[in-house]
Formats: sequence, C-alpha cells, structure tokens
Amino acid sequence: MSGSLWLKPTTGQDTLPALPRPRPSWAAADPIDELTHRLEEVIAAAVHPDEIAAILESDGMTDDHIRLTYGRQDSFALAEDLYARVERRFPEPPGPPADPSHTGLTGCLLRGLVFALPGLAYVIGAPFLAGPPGALGLPAGTVPLLAGAVTGWVWNQALAHRAYSWLGLGDRRAAARTLLSGAPAGALAGAVVAVAAAGPGEWGAATFAAGQALYLAAATVLLVLDREKALLGALLPLVAGAPVAFWTDPPLAPRTALLLASLVAAVALALHALLPAGPRAEAGRTAPRLAASLPYGLFGLGTGGLVLYAAIGDVLAEGAGAPVAAPTAVALTLSMGPAEWLLYRFRGESLAGLRATTSARAFRRATATTLVLCLTAYLAVLLLLAVAGTLLWPGAPALGGLRLVSLLLIGTVLWAALLLQSFGAVLSAAVVCGAAAGAQTVALATGAGDPRLAGAAASGAAAVVLTVLGCVLLGRATAHRV
Repeated sequence: MSGSLWLKPTTGQDTLPALPRPRPSWAAADPIDELTHRLEEVIAAAVHPDEIAAILESDGMTDDHIRLTYGRQDSFALAEDLYARVERRFPEPPGPPADPSHTGLTGCLLRGLVFALPGLAYVIGAPFLAGPPGALGLPAGTVPLLAGAVTGWVWNQALAHRAYSWLGLGDRRAAARTLLSGAPAGALAGAVVAVAAAGPGEWGAATFAAGQALYLAAATVLLVLDREKALLGALLPLVAGAPVAFWTDPPLAPRTALLLASLVAAVALALHALLPAGPRAEAGRTAPRLAASLPYGLFGLGTGGLVLYAAIGDVLAEGAGAPVAAPTAVALTLSMGPAEWLLYRFRGESLAGLRATTSARAFRRATATTLVLCLTAYLAVLLLLAVAGTLLWPGAPALGGLRLVSLLLIGTVLWAALLLQSFGAVLSAAVVCGAAAGAQTVALATGAGDPRLAGAAASGAAAVVLTVLGCVLLGRATAHRV
C-alpha cells in the first residue's frame, strides 16, 4: 500500500477536504502542540527543517520515541511538521548579538594563574623530592608524583563534568553532593596510587604527592563553583614563600608550614563553598549518566600526560636532580588562561561568520580561517611565556631546536583538543591525546631512542589530526548551535 498513512484518502473527485473540528474539552492535549509551544522560538528562527531535526536529536529523541509519542516516522518528518506549524521570524537586534559563551579576559587570566601557581609548591617542597635517580633514570620522586597527578586529573576531570551537568540542570544541591562525595574519593585514590608507585627512598615524594592529591580535590570544588578568587587567596602562602625558597635554602620546618598553610586553606574554602544549599531541583529529574563523564576523565589523562611529558623533557634536557626544573610545563599551564579566552573568541567569531556567510562552503572557509588565527595567537602567547620562563629560570635549557618544536606542537595539541571538547567532541580529542601520551610512555619505558624525539613525533601527528578534525567538524553550521 503506497502513500502516507497519515492522509485520509478521498472518496471521489468532488469530495471537499474535511474542515478541522475543534478538539473537545475532554480530549488529551496534542503532544505535537505542546512540543511546538516549547520550541516555538527555535522553530521560528530555523531556516530549514533539518535544523529542527538536529535539535530534536540532540535532545535525545529517538525514532522509536517519536513514532510512539508524536505519530511521525522519524525526526525529519516531525521536524517538517513543526516547521510548517510556526511562522518564520528572524528578529535582528540593533547591534551585534551578545555571545552567551563570552567571558572576560581578566577572568580567563585569573584561571590560568590559579592553574599555574600550585607549581610553586615544587620549589618550596624540593627537599621532599631530593634523592638518587629513580625509575627509568628520572629524578627522585618523579614516578610517584606523576602517578598521583595523573590519577587526580583523570578523576577530577570526570567529577567536574558530572558536577557541571547537575549545575546545568539547575540542581546545585546535587552538584554539591557530587563534589562532597567525589572529591575526597579522588584525593584518596591519588594518594594511594602515589604511595604504591613510590620506590625505596621516595617516601618524602609520596607524602608530597598525597598532599598534592588533596589539593587537586579542593581546587576542583572551588573551580567548579566559580571560586577562583578564593583559590587564589589559598595560594598566597606559596606565592610569598617561593621566592625565598628559590634563592635561599630555608629549613624544612618553614617550608612544610607554607605548604600546609595553602593546603589547609584550600580544603577549608572548598568545604565552606559546599555549605550553601542552593535551590532544590524539580522532583523526579533524571540524573546525568555516569558514562557521559568518562570521556572527560580520559581527556584529562591525555592532556595531563602531555603536559607532564613536557616537564620531563625539560628535566632530561637539563639533567636536573629533582623534578622541579620545568619552565615549559609552567608556560603551558599559564597559557591555559589565554587559551580559554581564545576559545570564546573562536565561538564568537564563528557565530558572526554564521550570520554573515551565505553558503556552506563560505562558512567552512571562514571557520577554518578563524581557527588558524586563534591557534596562531595562542602559540604566540605560549612562546612569549616560554621565553620569559627560560630567562627567569636559573639553569633552564635553551629554548631552541627540539625543545621549541615540541613546545609548539604540544601547544597545538592542547588548544585544538580543548576546542573540540568545548564543542562536544570530547571523545575524539581524548582518543587522540591519549594516543600521543601513550606513545611517549612507551618510548620512555622501553628506552627506544630519544624520548624527546619520540614525543615530538607523537605530538606532531596528534596536532595534524586534531587540526583537521577541528576544521571538518566545526565547519558544519549545526556544530555552532547555541
């Protein structure tokens, strides 16, 4: 039987179309009418039914759900019905529309600062990390520090995503409960892994790594709840003590006191931030899926591993006796503030290009140009930070040759990965970054060739893949839906 199942056939050529009769007062509401009312503004602004179909699919509507609930074959059929029910409206504001994702440069720089300042703890806590070379010929304490840090990054990235998901649903209580239970668990996991990875004579480093795990948990709480200024205040003891520890050799007691002061302050501020209950969400709201946070944990593993290997590259180049001489890693961490701001700039410029271009090809070209410009700006900032760090860091290896190439390649990988993550392609970014970090791990563990050269090759391949993915995925207009 051909034809649509939803059209009633006429009985003859002279049959007039039936007039729609009003729905009786006792009849149930039409679900399509309700959906139309809920999405009216979005439908009115759509220029094609496919835009509406993309919105329906992003909201999790499957074809089975659409057939059972709305009586349409799939999302495209339902989108065409919705498109026909609402008159087109394309209001133009008097000025450039505000970018809802916009944030100020000052806020991004503050976040970059609080990302980098914890590195001062390595300067103050250097005696905890002293000793003979450890595993794989690395400086003493490197392995437990790496193990604890990577564990914390993986756990806290996933935890932050889950808490942000609750906040996006308007349920601050659930976000606070998530952080209150997840942050201590992450701190414990990081400490246990660090202790397990410690070798003979590395118990000082294991203790330091346990404190690092606790700090990462507290910092995650404060950053998720937008308490960057409070976190900056907790880091002031490190800021005050690092210059003294850098140029002199104070006893162990004041060093320990400075470290504990910042750690206790961060934990206390995190607990205080969790106290306000906030509004209760609607009853019966579906909780975010746990599996949805897993790619973010893998993303933390990959990107964190790349930054750590940048630090290892500095240590290997300098031949330092402790894992503190890492100006490249400091530059990468500080650059995360400008990187975040440039991500917002990319989104804003892409939305402007979406309004200005008249063809898909022109939009792809405009998006690729914007991506290259933002990436170039980020690499320029990263280079300036690396030059400043090299000049200010006594005994730092020269910034040239393989070290410079590796820095720029890792910077490209990190910014391109963050860009893809911000547009929802977190799994692709996590896989590529994880593969690059894994290749460097294999090269370091096996001792096959120069690990710095292997790292540069892995980062170069990842940079090419992520840049191409960014141009392809973000060249689609549907990727920029606000």
